[in-house]
Order: sequence, then C-alpha cells, then structure tokens
Amino acid sequence: MKVCFVSSHTFFNPGGIKNHILELAEEYKKRGIEVKIIAPRRSSSENYDNDIILLGKSIPVYTGGNQGDLPYISNTKEIDEILEREKFDVIHFHNFIPPFALQILNRSKAKNILTFHSNVEAIPFIKPLIPFFTKNLKLNGVIAVAPMIMEYFKHFNGKKEVIPNGINLNVFNPNAKKHEEYIDDRLNLLFVGRIEERKGLLYLIKAYKIIKEKHNNVKLLVVGEGPLKQECDEYIKENNLKDIIFVGKVIGKEVAEYFNTCDIYISPAPFGESFGIVLLEAMASGKPVVGFANLGYYLLLKGSKGEEFLAKPKNIEELSEKILKLIEDDNLRKEMGEWGIEYSKNYSWEKIADRVLDFYKKS
Repeated sequence: MKVCFVSSHTFFNPGGIKNHILELAEEYKKRGIEVKIIAPRRSSSENYDNDIILLGKSIPVYTGGNQGDLPYISNTKEIDEILEREKFDVIHFHNFIPPFALQILNRSKAKNILTFHSNVEAIPFIKPLIPFFTKNLKLNGVIAVAPMIMEYFKHFNGKKEVIPNGINLNVFNPNAKKHEEYIDDRLNLLFVGRIEERKGLLYLIKAYKIIKEKHNNVKLLVVGEGPLKQECDEYIKENNLKDIIFVGKVIGKEVAEYFNTCDIYISPAPFGESFGIVLLEAMASGKPVVGFANLGYYLLLKGSKGEEFLAKPKNIEELSEKILKLIEDDNLRKEMGEWGIEYSKNYSWEKIADRVLDFYKKS
C-alpha cells in the first residue's frame, strides 16, 4: 500500500496536526507501508527529506484566536505530475482548506480519506460552509478526532468514525531526560503552546499571581512563542511577578524533556480545542494536569479523575484553586501522575494506526 498524507497546514511551524501526520507516518513505515506527505510551503528556507513534498504556498492568517493557513497551488500541473508519478492507493487529507486541498482532491484517482482535527466553533465563518463541502466532496470516508467534530459531518453519507489523536509513548514517558538547570527546591509549573489568545497563557499568569501570594516555592516555565508575549510581559512587569521563565520555541520531541522537568502541567486554553493532545503528553510523562474545561479537554477527561482538575473557562480563581490543591499535596500529585500514565496508554500510536488502517478497508 502507498499512502499520501495531505496537510492543509504548513510544516514550517510546530503544531498538533503536523505531529499527528509525522507520528502516524512513522507507525505506517514500521509496518512496511510507503508514505509520502504533501504540505504547502510557507518559507523559502524550508527543506525536508524526500518523503515530504512541498507543493504550492501557504499564506499565514490570524483567525479564531490563533495563526492559521490559507494554502493554494498556482501551478496545478504540478499536482498531476506528482499523482501520476507516485500512484497513491490512499490519499489521506488532514483538515481540508480550499483551494489547496480541493485542487488535489479533484485530481485524485485514489481512495480519499479525510481526518478533521479542528474545532470550527472558534472560526464562525467556516462552520456554515461544512454542510456544503461534505455533501459535494468525493470522499470515501471521514474521520473526526473527537465526537464534537463528527457533528459537523452529519450530512456526509459515506463511512465515518471517531478516531482520536495518538501519542508516542516512546518519547513521552517518565524516563525522558530532564532540564537539570530548572530543578531546585521549588515546584515547576509548565505551560507549552503558542502565546496567543486561544492558548490562554495570560489567564495562567494571572492565576500564578494568586498562587505566588500563598506559596513562594513555585516558578513557571513557559515553552513557546507568539504574538501576545508582549502583553504577558507587561502584566508580569506591572505586577512585579518573579520566577517566570520564558524558554522560547522548542521543536518536536524535545518538549518531552520539559514535561519531565515540571511538577504540574497547566493548559489554560479557554476555547477552540478539539481534543487535548498536550494533556495526554503530559499525563504520559507522569505529570498531573490542570486546565480549562473547553469542550475538547472536557470530552477527553469526562468521567475520569482528570475531570476534577478542569476549571470553568476564563475563571482565574478556580484555575488557581485547582493548581494550589496539587501544590499543597505531594501524594495527590503522585496519585494523579500515576493515573495519567495508565490513562494515556489508550492513545498509543500503535492502537490508533490499527484503527485508521481498518477504516481504510471499510471505506
């Protein structure tokens, strides 16, 4: 079997969809499946191995509280040349942003599968377009990474199934390296993500202010960059907050080292999350997690021990209370860390790949 993953998103920046594609591709290759990836080019400096084909361009757009992509292919003959040369059995789209994805789909002679990752509630102008596309696209099957996303495809008449994101347990586990320079007699709180509205770092910093008034034995590590960093810096300066360390951008699997360095992981995303992969990565690393109960996080942890540590979105006081509960109880941190390791095993890439490959056969 020869599979092509088509990303509607640039590979220039780190991101959950990029990681999903790369990890699933790696799992396929272990099974002897030939895989190529098509993605739009964002920068002329991009250079990857032969398994990643850069096609067309991606213009950065800011919508729904985060940076997205507007991809397109100006020379459609390139699509025909690639598809004729590669002769894929399956073309597996990850998200579907026109005109880029539509240009490829319209020329495909393979079995066409779509995995939709995004919570479009955060992008109001896209949601009304989905019924039109789902009725008219020549897709053989649709996968949603969460039940709430499958609601968008109720008009699709082909095969459809909810198959969640996976995590690499060989990378995210309690045995990963640590950053010793950040380990001392203080507890490490950790944020990982773009510093943008949808990821909610400023809410965490405001909660940290409350926490610092009660406990001085904590510091906050911030992994990531983004357009709202200056706003966060100004709040920190105005409130004279200490022990907040901006690590900067960390690429790929090195993030695991920061999960293993922290004592509590916090994801204060107030909206727009469809799943919660970053929570699972922290949990697989044996760390207790706290976050806002956006719909994606809530559905991931609903009915489990982890649900107790989800605060009402944008409620800074409740977020700080849940973090304080873990700061003040060593045994509870250990208990939730051990629970998270077991919970995350349900999302190994081996299990997720089995389900996706089975879906190909059924579609």
